[in-house]
Amino acid sequence: MATSVAAPAADTKPARRRGGTEETGKAFNRLAATCVTLFALIWLIPFVWAVITSLRPNEEIAANPTTPWSSNWNFDAYASAWNSSPLGWWYVNSFVISTLTVIFTVVVCSMAAFALVHLDFRGRYAVFGLILAGLMVPVEALVLPQFLEFRALNLLGTYWAVILPSIALPVAVFVFHSFIKAIPVSLVEAARLDGASWWRVYSQVAMPLSRPAISAVAILTFITSWNAFLWPLLVLTQTKSQTIPVGLSSLVGGSAIQYAETMASAVLGILPLLAVFLVLQRQIAQGVANTGIK
Repeated sequence: MATSVAAPAADTKPARRRGGTEETGKAFNRLAATCVTLFALIWLIPFVWAVITSLRPNEEIAANPTTPWSSNWNFDAYASAWNSSPLGWWYVNSFVISTLTVIFTVVVCSMAAFALVHLDFRGRYAVFGLILAGLMVPVEALVLPQFLEFRALNLLGTYWAVILPSIALPVAVFVFHSFIKAIPVSLVEAARLDGASWWRVYSQVAMPLSRPAISAVAILTFITSWNAFLWPLLVLTQTKSQTIPVGLSSLVGGSAIQYAETMASAVLGILPLLAVFLVLQRQIAQGVANTGIK
């Protein structure tokens, strides 16, 4: 008499678990996309509004400032803003200051981070802790002592008064320290065994491997320096020596504000940063990801 054995029922728990995981992942992706879209709109709407306002005549803006429509779109505000203010000088000043700040910040902070990682000296951890403590010091608390210091050095009104305080950036030291520390020690030891000096190890081993960190620090430093307002406002006294943010603030001070010209100047001031971000956004993301900052 043949006996039949019933096959065991298939285990459906793994399938259900996989299905639940996929649904959870899709829900999280939708939530993340929604949040990104909302934040993008928060930043995009003011810029679009500034562009629209800069293309409208001042009479229409004064009569109905909330409407986004106009019957007479024109670029007169841009021509007037360029001709009525030294906008070209402000561009040059901002570009020179931001570029020099990036160069000195990358060199000084990378050398400091390399020394903290590979050079064995007394008080190394105390120095690194002191640098990290600088992250908690507000910039406003340093304004008065820095102003007195640069006045004693007769540097007020020069580019160096804006560049030098931005060179020793604790965030940049931390970024370079995190990245250089991740470089295999065997590479450094092999270079040392071959007779390479510490300077050669830094310049030919550490820095070429730290290109993502260099990109991240350079781009973020450039943006921060370009947008700096308080310190350049205090130390750059002459109109032609001012930067874009400081120069734009001087346009909003009279009794009769030219809204179209003010918005046109603001748009012209933000265009370089927008171009930098659009061109180098991949380097920014890769640099932040590779340095271990979450």
